[in-house]
Amino acid sequence: MKLHSQIIGKGKPFVILHGFLGMSDNWKTLGNKFGDAGFEIHLVDQRNHGRSFHSEDFNYEVLSKDLKTYCEDHDLEDIILLGHSMGGKTAMLFATEFPKLVSKLLIADISPRFYPTHHDAILEGLSSLDFQELKSRGAADKQLSKYVQEAGTRMFLLKNLYWIEKGKLALRINLDVLKEHVSEVGEALPIHSKFEKPTLFLRGDKSEYVMPTDEKLIKQHFPLAEIKTIRNAGHWLHAENPEDFYDAVINFITLTN
Repeated sequence: MKLHSQIIGKGKPFVILHGFLGMSDNWKTLGNKFGDAGFEIHLVDQRNHGRSFHSEDFNYEVLSKDLKTYCEDHDLEDIILLGHSMGGKTAMLFATEFPKLVSKLLIADISPRFYPTHHDAILEGLSSLDFQELKSRGAADKQLSKYVQEAGTRMFLLKNLYWIEKGKLALRINLDVLKEHVSEVGEALPIHSKFEKPTLFLRGDKSEYVMPTDEKLIKQHFPLAEIKTIRNAGHWLHAENPEDFYDAVINFITLTN
């Protein structure tokens, strides 16, 4: 089973991994911009997300192996790897397991530590969507708003909607499996994992996912890590301040040896 991806541009391979309940489409605008800067961008849908395959197995070990297979299938070596949130955890594990394949690592708004489960309301809201009854995106948004108040978060989640057939909506994510394995999303990076190449951690100044207290743990796993704060941004820092996010990424991947 192969991961679905969108490939943009030509140049040094640059792989981007979305977060939990996201998809490659979330990165299309930035992907185009990175492609224009002279990179071959691979926007990858992780298993049980986007247009990639559904599976009963879901943890960082299998997500990392999926990416290894993807790199082999596309003859990718010496990649730049960027992951956001859950994708950042996948990227961390992949880089520590297959360091020869990664030249530079970028992690967006997640640290290597354990995170308790905190997606209950979102998953409950998505589970409440009855597509026998709901016949429009607007109706789905109204139903989801009973569980998720923040309009931007609902818009992000509802990108998973698609027309499975005329007049019938469905979700691209494998919701049942993601609900069953949601605790896996917060798992810590294994204690002895280490990646000793250039690494950049990007955090939103309004987010609490990466705190000053995380710096010691980050440096234990990633001795060459830099930590940069993106202003006026929360957890979805690449969407909330794409200009500063782009500049930080481009400066790191073009100027760092």
